[in-house]
Parts: sequence; C-alpha cells; structure tokens
Amino acid sequence: MLFHIGQPLPSYVFAFSSAETALQSTRELVTDTRRASDVLELERTTRSVDVMHEICRQLAPYQAEEKPVTGQTVIYNDLSIDSLAVMDIIMELEDRFDVFIPINTVAEIHTVDELAGAILRLQARR
Repeated sequence: MLFHIGQPLPSYVFAFSSAETALQSTRELVTDTRRASDVLELERTTRSVDVMHEICRQLAPYQAEEKPVTGQTVIYNDLSIDSLAVMDIIMELEDRFDVFIPINTVAEIHTVDELAGAILRLQARR
C-alpha cells in the first residue's frame, strides 16, 4: 500500500511504530537486566573469594605438614589449632567482615567452606 504526501497515515502504522518502540525498549531492559545480573554475580564471586582468602590467611600459621588450607580443610583435624585460637580467628573474621557468628553456628562449622558460607550468609542478611 502506498501513501501519498499530505494524506494522514492510517492508525495501524502508528500501532506498528509503537509496538516496535516497545519491543526495542524491552530488548534494552533485558540487556540492562543481564548486565546488572552479571555485575551482581561478579560482586558475589569477589566477596566469596575475599572471604576465603582471609580465612586461609588467618589459618595458614596452623597448617600441618605443608598441606595447603583449602575449602575442604577440616579445621580441627587437618590443622594444628586449638579451640581458643579458632575463637580468636573467628572474632577477627567477624570484625573484618562486620558480622556476628552465633556460638551455636560456630559449633556446627567443621570445614573452611562452612566457615566461609556462614560469613557470606550473614553478610547477605545485612
């Protein structure tokens, strides 16, 4: 269908134009949401790495037989550490990451991964 100059355009032409604009806006919104999601995931990963790094740094002096401290390290079995030193480290970690780990949660923590997970969960609640 051809339109002549000076003739008003039919309403379906405007409807098509606004649908196309809406579609473009939706595409931009989806793209922005994906970018925001990527940024949030990066922040979570960075926070997780930071927590794990700090825990490993704190526990490094207690390594037994040059075994590296990893997420699977069982704190009381794989390290030469006593409960007083663990509580000191937990207090330092609480200060460093601005969290409070309840004593009943501390009693349930056995591995480095569990300790990191507890800190990350508490940080997420803030």
